[in-house]
This record gives sequence, C-alpha cells and structure tokens, in this order.
Amino acid sequence: MSEPARTVNAIEIKDLSFRYKSDTKEKNPLALENISLNVKKGEFIVIMGPSGAGKSTLANCLNGLVPHFQRGDYDGEVKVGDLIVKEEKVGRMSKEIGLVFQDFEAQLFSTNTMLELAFGPENFGVPREEIHRRIIDVLDTVQLKGFEERQPSTLSGGQKQRLAIGSILATQPDIICMDEPTTDLDPVGKMGIFKIARHLHADSEFTLLIIEHETEEALHADRLILMENGKVLRDGQPGQILKEIELTDRIGIQSLQIPKFFKDHLNTGDAELPLTPDEGLDSFKKMNLSLDESAYKALLKKDSDRESAYGEVLIDVRDLIHVYPNGNKALKGVSLTVRKGEFLAVLGHNGSGKTTMVKHFNGLLSPSEGDILVRDCNTRDSSIFEIGKTVGYVFQNPDHQIFSDTVFEEVSFSPKLRGCTQEEIDVRVAEALKAVGMEGTEEEDPFSMTKGQRQRIAVASVLSAKPELIILDEPTTGLDYKEQRQMMELIRNLNEQGHTIIMITHTMWVVAEYAHKVAVVKDGEMSMYGNTRDVFRDEETLMESYLKTPHIVNLSNKLGKTVLSVDEFKSCVQVSGSPAAAEKKEN
Repeated sequence: MSEPARTVNAIEIKDLSFRYKSDTKEKNPLALENISLNVKKGEFIVIMGPSGAGKSTLANCLNGLVPHFQRGDYDGEVKVGDLIVKEEKVGRMSKEIGLVFQDFEAQLFSTNTMLELAFGPENFGVPREEIHRRIIDVLDTVQLKGFEERQPSTLSGGQKQRLAIGSILATQPDIICMDEPTTDLDPVGKMGIFKIARHLHADSEFTLLIIEHETEEALHADRLILMENGKVLRDGQPGQILKEIELTDRIGIQSLQIPKFFKDHLNTGDAELPLTPDEGLDSFKKMNLSLDESAYKALLKKDSDRESAYGEVLIDVRDLIHVYPNGNKALKGVSLTVRKGEFLAVLGHNGSGKTTMVKHFNGLLSPSEGDILVRDCNTRDSSIFEIGKTVGYVFQNPDHQIFSDTVFEEVSFSPKLRGCTQEEIDVRVAEALKAVGMEGTEEEDPFSMTKGQRQRIAVASVLSAKPELIILDEPTTGLDYKEQRQMMELIRNLNEQGHTIIMITHTMWVVAEYAHKVAVVKDGEMSMYGNTRDVFRDEETLMESYLKTPHIVNLSNKLGKTVLSVDEFKSCVQVSGSPAAAEKKEN
C-alpha cells in the first residue's frame, strides 16, 4: 500500500453536532455531539455502536443527506476532499462519496441488474464503452455474474445487498460508506462483503467506511471507531479496542467470544487477551488448560434428555418439491419432522430455499410435489385460516405484518377474526403483550416504535391466536446485540412455556446458544439435519453451505469437543497442572 496516500485526508470532521428537527432537547439532546475526526485517504474504517449511537446519522452527514434532506440543528463542519458538504448539493456529493443504505432495497428500482449498475454512471455522463467495462468489473467484484437480466425483486436478500453495493461501485467514487451491509447475509456472505472491502482496500486511493454490528469482522479493518449516544468513545486499532471487554459489554455490542472467556473466567490482562480461535488455542495450551470430560458428558446428557422429552409430530415434510412459475426449482425433495417442544433453526446461504421451505408449513406456499402434514392434516386440503390455528408466522420485516393504528387493534386482530368474545379478546391481548414485555402500550401507534418494539408487537399479534408452533423469519435482523439478546430470550421463554419454535436465521451465535436442532438447506436440498451440537461439530460441511461457526465453537472443535457458548465453555474448562494458571483461575 502506498504510504503517501495515507498522509492526505479524505474526510475531515470538526466539532460536528446535530439534532433532528422533530426532537426536543428533553427527548433527545443530540443525535451527534461535538464529533471531530479525520479519515485518511485509503483507510478502511469500521464504525460500531448500539442502536441510537448516531452511526447512520454520521454516515448521512458525509454526503449531505444531513442537513439537506434530514433537517435539524447542524453545527460544525464536514469536508470531503476540498468540498464543504453543507455547501454542496447531494447530487454533487454523490460523485465523491457513495452511500449504501441500511435499507438497501430502497436503492434498487431498475428492471434488471445491468440497468441498475448502469444507472449511476449514465447519470454522470460516462461514455457507453466505459459503462460496459465498469459493469463487467463490478459484476465480478460483487459475484453477480449470470444475474445480468434478473429483476432485482427476484434476487435473494444477499444478492440484492450485493447489487446495491455494486450500483455504488459502478459510479467509482473515491469513498464508499456502507451502513450495515451484512445485515441480511449468510455468514460466508458476510465474509464476502469484507472480502470485497479488502479487495477495494488494496487500492491505496480508495477509502472505505463500514457501519457494522459484527465484531468478528471488525478485526479486518485498519481502524475501529466506537460510538455511543452521539459521541465517539474509542478510535484506534480494532484489536486493541475489542480487548476492552468491560466496555463492549457495557455499551451493548457483542464482545468477542475468545477474549471474553479469557477475561471473565481467567481474569487475563487486556494486553495478553487472545482475539481469535487460533490465538485462543495457543493461550489455552500455554496455560495448561483442558476441557473436562465429565462436564462435557453432562452437556451431552442434557441434550439427550431434552430430545427425549419432545412430544408428538406437529409438522411432517415428505419429499417436498417446489417449482416457481418462472421454472426455478427452489426445493428438490426435502423431508423432515418437527415435534412438539422443539426449537429448530433453519439455516442456509442466501437463495438456498430455506424461506421457500418454511412458507409451506403454514400454507403460504403449496407443494409442487410431495406433502406437508400439519397435525396429520395435509396442507393441500386445508386453508391458511385452518393451518393458522396450529402455525403462526412472524415475518422478517415487522412492517410487512403490522397494519393497525394502535397496538391493541394489531394484537386483537387474529382473535377477532376467529370470533372470540370481547372478554376473551381482552384476555388474549393482555397475555400476548405480557409475554413480549410490552404491557401498557395498548393505545400506542406501533409505527412510532423502534424496530425491536415493532418486532415484539408482531410476535404478540401471532401469540394472540394461540398457535402451538411459531415460525420466525430472521427475528434478529436489524437489531443491535442487546436487542437481539432480548428478542432471543423472549423466544426461548415462549419455547419453555410450550410453544414449538422454527426460526430462520443467519446469526450463528443465536443458533448455537438457543436452538435445539438445526436444518441446513443448500441449493434446495437438506444438507444437514440434527441436534445443534452435532451439526456445529462438522465445520467443513457447514462451510460448504456458506455457514461458519462462532469463534468459541471453533475453538472448542479444535480441542476435540463441541461447546456452543462462552458459558458452556466456562463450565467445561479445567486447569491441568500449571500453578500460575491455577492461581489465575482461583483469582
């Protein structure tokens, strides 16, 4: 990398503060407060922080959306190159800095992939031959070769996300800022985005900022900026900042699992903390640690006892094939059973067919071949209304589900539809809201709530129908770590209260810590199916399905046993004989 490029600032921010126009000082003092920082040309920076930290507001200040479109009280100065942002039109700034929005689908509007990629350069008057060359390069970079004629609406979530990134790359700005670009991607897809980032970063003139929740991926950056409540808390080397476990725990971003184990359980000093599974393995050996066989067998027995306690079969999938009207064979003979009390995670790469499969379980889709039995009733012979008595479905985006003006109207809709008395409706709404921790919100407008709150209302609206089985499609998407943990604790409680759970997700630590069983769909076929520990033991096959285990699972697999969380790891570790390690463990 060319060092001289790093001496030039691509972005200069000085004393930047911003308060949205609708906010009052009492309600929300400042979205951004007195931020000053410089970004060198050619740097790769990751910005992290909990929801409400000001990350997206900061990104929108870089290309002029704040203050030109999102108005409010704006103080300070942002310079991109030689341009003072607030003095330039957004259209002018888009030539200098490309922004990939958190809601990436809002950026896509063309009728096929080629036109989407061509739109930006055409707008900037780029010659036709150059546009064609750029499109070829970008298709390769974002791995969308072969999708040139596909309508964006027919792409998977991950493909749409890569297309949104590609549409910005085609304009060839000197700076790109991506706002949570890996939110809807499978684990290897997340790695792919950072691979794209490193590819772009190889050009010493290209500057890249990524707003991200994934702490593991942040290790690849040159620099990490940690934000909270509109302020910059830390700005420096990712490996150093992510060793501050007390800080990451406190502000509500996910602490890296390896240093968290060594910090919490062995009281290892920050400077000595390993960050990755390989570093953790080295430290584990140096400290004469091992995994206790009897403690591990206790975990296996707990798994076995739980499985033997499951009840009757609720869903029986037999040789399911689904072909869409365009001829795409999305499922190719899938079979599985779901028993009462299970907590099943459905995994797979973007476009693998997992959502197609699950939509058959409540009658949203009908098999092309094969059968789905819900409590021995064939879905071919049952209405969605009838199936809904047994199976409830919570969509990935709560805004695709919520439609009422008040929380009470939303949650009461299903029992009203089923002819419940007003007294029974009142009871069901109260019980559902209590289950999701949203009591007292009956008269509130659900659309004024946060994403996490809307997600809970969507769950409550399904619970009020009292289904035995609840399907949740990506229930943690768009939530920060603290909100993800709250959502998953809610789902676990529902499972423990007797609800059978089927969850589609890409978040592998969630699967490891909460799911009992895992079904992996790859290219329309069932590639793996079994209890979570057994599936996560086979990392090679998981990787073939574009999935990878969390760091703590990877470390335990290197040690010959499969543990699924930091707490499980703590319960199994033992000191083998080093007095120094023993003393550290005692302290």
